[in-house]
Amino acid sequence: MVGLQSLVVTAPDEIRDELIGLTPRRMVRTCAELSPESSPTTPAEAAIAGLRMLARRYEHLELEAKLLGAQIAALVRLACPELLDLFGVGPEIAATVLVAVGDNGGRLSSERALAKVCGVAPRDASSGRQQRHRLNRGGNRQANQALHTLVVVRLRSHTPSRQYMARRLAEGKTKKEVMRCLKRYVAREIYATIQHGLADAKQPRTA
Repeated sequence: MVGLQSLVVTAPDEIRDELIGLTPRRMVRTCAELSPESSPTTPAEAAIAGLRMLARRYEHLELEAKLLGAQIAALVRLACPELLDLFGVGPEIAATVLVAVGDNGGRLSSERALAKVCGVAPRDASSGRQQRHRLNRGGNRQANQALHTLVVVRLRSHTPSRQYMARRLAEGKTKKEVMRCLKRYVAREIYATIQHGLADAKQPRTA
């Protein structure tokens, strides 16, 4: 999309004026419908050909991303559908965590182990009379980012998380420290959900 917008900015005036005020989606659609010359010979014709090519490539990649997203969602529902019931957990976050779990299946005997794999296990950072902890920067960075995204989503629209943030800030904690605590909490919640899903899967099915 950045390449398309850059080409619009540098296009001849008659082309730029028609496209510059459009929303990104409308710009893509309009450029994809352009009819370039088979052998462009002017700057305007070359710009039209380039805009159409980039727009159609963008549409193709967007469609491919949607298809892959649907496949990921289907696999998550097959592996552990309970994860999608957690507030703020979508297919991408769930899939990222499940991949981390699958890559470290033999090591995840507790929720503390999952927190360590995801890089959200606290490490002591106390000095003198000040008692503090910080996050372990090791672990799976993709899973860590997934948990970070989940916490950010919850802080926007999840009332218990917002209340927790406000309470801990009032106690003198920094925002980073509260985020650390929330990441640790969601790791615990996700671990319990996965374990519950595995237990259900092992239950014999009755006819």
